[in-house]
Amino acid sequence: MNAKDFTVRKADGTSMKLAEIDGPILAVNVASKCGLTPQYEGLEALNREYGPKGLTILGFPCNQFMGQEPGTADEIASFCSLTYDVTFPVLAKVEVNGSGADPLYKHLKKEQPGLLGSSIKWNFTKFLIDKDGKVVERFAPTDKPESIKPSIEKLL
Repeated sequence: MNAKDFTVRKADGTSMKLAEIDGPILAVNVASKCGLTPQYEGLEALNREYGPKGLTILGFPCNQFMGQEPGTADEIASFCSLTYDVTFPVLAKVEVNGSGADPLYKHLKKEQPGLLGSSIKWNFTKFLIDKDGKVVERFAPTDKPESIKPSIEKLL
């Protein structure tokens, strides 16, 4: 099993098969009311630079960390668009830890455990997935998006 074997929910509730994405993926659990929220700007810069070369960034809103993503799908989409001009997909809200964790996130954590083992520490944890679905690297919430450019470039 690899990351591209999973199906995720879009913000509108429809399904999206990750197998339909040809290139590498950067999966990020995001939040609108977090001290790290300005990373949306860096993520969008990566999207604009590497999206045309095949990278797909997927934002997974998560409200598990001090309730920092309380909005509805429409509110989250509006915030991302109006505040950071986000054009990459921001999907349906998910849980990333615990028994209700999204199956994709269970897989990501198993393939690339972090300092807390099978848990996500905070919002804006980033997972880089190669074009074949292998989870190749995990980045901490405090790792700025621009700092992961070398890892992205290796996959393109």
